[in-house]
Formats: sequence, structure tokens, C-alpha cells
Amino acid sequence: MVNKDFDVLQRKAEVLRIIAHPVRLSILRGLLNNGATRVTDMETGKEIVAASVSQHLARMNSLGILKKERKAVEVYYSIVDRDNLVAMLRAYLDIQ
Repeated sequence: MVNKDFDVLQRKAEVLRIIAHPVRLSILRGLLNNGATRVTDMETGKEIVAASVSQHLARMNSLGILKKERKAVEVYYSIVDRDNLVAMLRAYLDIQ
């Protein structure tokens, strides 16, 4: 049982490590406020080129924090609410 608990904590620590970047937190805040969003419409807190935003999205997507959905030629990203991630982010980022 202890090993399973450690595995869960290790996953949570990895999520925290990945989101601990101001651009990623800004992207997540935007997704919480606006729902599924295209890369070109992402809120990043400052002017950042789409390629850089895509790299941040790829990091979060690879960990399963985000999901992407293709609609015609556009790709929309949204948050996967695993382990109550949305509630934690809302509380931490002071979003109602």
C-alpha cells in the first residue's frame, strides 16, 4: 500500500513541477476561464509566439494535464480534471 501511495504522490509532484511555470499557469488560467481554446487564442500573460506556446502545451499534454480535440483544421485544448486539478488551480489562481 505504501508503494501505491508513493506512486500517486510522485504523479502529483510531477504535475506540480510541470505547471510551475508562469506561462503554463497563465495558459491554464485562460483555459479555466474560457474553456477549450485554440493555440492562437491562448492567454499567456505576455506576448509569446505560437511555437513557444505549443511547446508548453506539449509538456502539459504529455503528462495528461490537457487534452486536445481537432475541429476541422483547428486544434482546441482543454484541461483534464484528473485528481481534482481544476479545483486546485481555481483555488491557487483565485478563480471563482
